[in-house]
Amino acid sequence: MHPLPVVAALAPLIVLTSSAPLPDPVPLISVPVAMLTTPAPAPAAEQKPKPSSSYKKALTRALKDLPGRFAVTAHDLSTGRSYSYNRGLRTATASIVKVDIVMALLLRAQRQRRGLSAWERRAAARAIKVSDNTAASTLWSAIGGASGLAAANKKFGLRDTRPGPGGAWGATATSAADQVRLLTALTSPKSPLSAKNRRYVLGLMAGVTAEQAWGISASGREGADVALKNGWLPHPRHGGLWTVNSIGRVRDRGHTYLIAVISERHGSMGAGVKAVERVSRLVTKAMSRAAS
Repeated sequence: MHPLPVVAALAPLIVLTSSAPLPDPVPLISVPVAMLTTPAPAPAAEQKPKPSSSYKKALTRALKDLPGRFAVTAHDLSTGRSYSYNRGLRTATASIVKVDIVMALLLRAQRQRRGLSAWERRAAARAIKVSDNTAASTLWSAIGGASGLAAANKKFGLRDTRPGPGGAWGATATSAADQVRLLTALTSPKSPLSAKNRRYVLGLMAGVTAEQAWGISASGREGADVALKNGWLPHPRHGGLWTVNSIGRVRDRGHTYLIAVISERHGSMGAGVKAVERVSRLVTKAMSRAAS
């Protein structure tokens, strides 16, 4: 997202000196000027510049200097840029899986051609807005537990997520890339969820209690449009060190980001929150600069 020079054709003047009779005059033929000009080449198809990926190397170096174990995947819906770091890391979801559980519930309701019942809506709201564990356990049973979540995640296009055993939904293992795939199922018209149900879940995520509105929200300015869900737990397998995760959608400065940051082995929950927020800021700042 030149004019061509016109070549004038000039006939040379010929002087005849012979005394022989002149032939009958040949009538002049008028040649259109367009036939005497160099034809213009067909215009080349306009090609949009490909998104620059030079920012990725600098961003990866910056993230490598940060302490702790974490992974991040981000996708800017406005530019098409994507970035992932430490793709191989898998952590326990903790409470971010509550978004997945509610989406699985809605997918089941769609197959049954019904809306959510009053108690399902109350449980979904409590599970996401205030991260109520009892509500999440009730919905976990309603979707069929681990097998129900696995079936829904296949529809959502997830690849790396393994549901927790029994009633241990918080022990579900996941990757940052899979969480962005889940967020894509909340924002894409190609999602198996209806537009109404996608808006419903995003609305719940936009209404989380203020005490839980940390994490990927740090990547936007004050007043940015943020829909998120966080998860945190002291992991027994890591000697009580903390797993802290944050996923969601951030609309800010003309960009719409889908972001997932997962992390583990923090000495405290507060340390994990700070790490997640720092990673979120670094990634979206780098992607925003690349776009401009």
